[in-house]
Formats: sequence, structure tokens, C-alpha cells
Amino acid sequence: MKEIEFGIIGGSGLYELAGVEDVQDVRMETPFGDPSAPYRVGRLAGRSVAFLPRHGVGHTLSPTSINYRANIFGFKKLGVQRLLSASAVGSMREGIAPRDIVLPDQFIDRTRHRPDTFFSDGVVAHVSMADPVCPQLSRTAVSAAAKVPVRLHRGGAYLCMEGPQFSTRAESVLYRSWGVAVIGMTNLQEARLAREAEICYLTLALVTDYDCWREDQAVDVQEILANLQHNAAHAAMILKGVVSALPPERRCSCGEALVHAILTAPAAIPSATREKLAPILAHRLPSP
Repeated sequence: MKEIEFGIIGGSGLYELAGVEDVQDVRMETPFGDPSAPYRVGRLAGRSVAFLPRHGVGHTLSPTSINYRANIFGFKKLGVQRLLSASAVGSMREGIAPRDIVLPDQFIDRTRHRPDTFFSDGVVAHVSMADPVCPQLSRTAVSAAAKVPVRLHRGGAYLCMEGPQFSTRAESVLYRSWGVAVIGMTNLQEARLAREAEICYLTLALVTDYDCWREDQAVDVQEILANLQHNAAHAAMILKGVVSALPPERRCSCGEALVHAILTAPAAIPSATREKLAPILAHRLPSP
């Protein structure tokens, strides 16, 4: 199969992506187990894309149960170099309202039970996560969103909580005091693993509610579902705009994340680990 240019991960409310043509389902095997679903491979705005619903077909996977390593590894095996994500979030600021969209540029990890690195079994790598979002993708998304009837906020921290429960009021007030922009349950692991795989990453944070930091207000699931449907349509328009506008060549450093990150001596890396991680490591290591 010819390499795919773009990966797209859909979250709650975005289980399909309108406008994808010549679609075929592709099942990927990975050393980390099965991805959330078969990849929906096709063409969007004339470019090759692979779409994956992170929660599985029919939304069967909780945020903790998602196999993030398999999902990102599958994209890497498909040849994807740019990964676009969309996910539902709660707002932690008065100025960010439900149905707005945020382009986070930072993440804070409050998860507890999730594997989030490819590097184990005899190989150690420390990639930089100082700037976890691809600047080229971000700039292109801002331009694409300008053509969509939506209020966009550029920048801000995404706090990734474990879930699947929503925050307690005490947690919500604490996180708000940290100055974060939004709260969600899925994007931190995707951003880390994409960086380790040298894939550009960007997420559209689709605001559905104000979490529960507002006095006498709690998360209302019916309200979330209504706002999700509204946000999903706008997100699909922005994603299509990004895919159609980006030039083929990458103008960022995301594809060089491993250049100085692998600390294990090549000769000390077990052959089984080399083979397992070949899509990620092969071009960065000398032949054994």
C-alpha cells in the first residue's frame, strides 16, 4: 500500500469524517495489540488520509481502555507523518464557551493507568516534549478555521485526566487555579507517542461544557451530546481545510525528534526490540 499522508483521529461525536472518498477499511497488526478499529483509508481534498475512531466502532472503549500505542504505531506503519486529532473537552475559563474550539499548545498529565512510550525492552529514548504541538499544523489550522463559522482560541494547556468519571468540584477548581484552558481525557498519550514516532501532532479541542468549577453547575450529558453534534460538523470542515492547504513537505522539527534522543548503545539493543520497533527505529540506528 502506498504511504498515507495524513492520519485523523476522531473522538466523541466524530466517528466518521464526511468527504472521504475511495474508502477502504485496513486492519493493522502492531506489536502492542490491536488499534481501536480498522483504519478508514481514502482520499480527502485530493490527499491520502487514514481515519481512526479512538473509542472504537460504536464507542466501546473508555479513555483508559484505548490502546494508544497500537493506534499511533498503526499510523506509523501506514506511513503517516502528520496526525490531526479532534476530541471533546470541558472549558476551564469563562472566555472559552461551549461550542468554541481550542487549539492547545501544551499538556498536563493527570492520568495514572496508561502506557505512553514505545521505548522499553532494552532501548531508552528521551524525546523533547517542550513544545508538543506541531507549529506548521497549528498555523494551517488557524487559517482553515477562519473560513468556518466558529470561535477559535489558539494556545492554552490541555489537562488530561484519567476518567471515565468527570471531575469532582474540588478537582475542577484546583485545575482551574493552574491556569489551564481545557480539560479532557485522551490527548496527552497521543501527543507523546506521536512525538516518539516523529509524527507531527495537532488536536482540535471541541468545547462541550464548563466542567463543574462554576458554582451550582455540573456537567450535563445531554448538553454535551448536543454541543458535540454541533462541534463535529465544524471540526470536519477545519480538518478538511488543513489537509487541503498543507504542502507535501514538512517545515518543522517533529520529524527529527529521535536524532539525539536514543541513549542506548545500538549494539546493546536486543534484536527482538529492533524488529518490534523497526517502523520507528530502523532509520535511526546503524545496521547490526
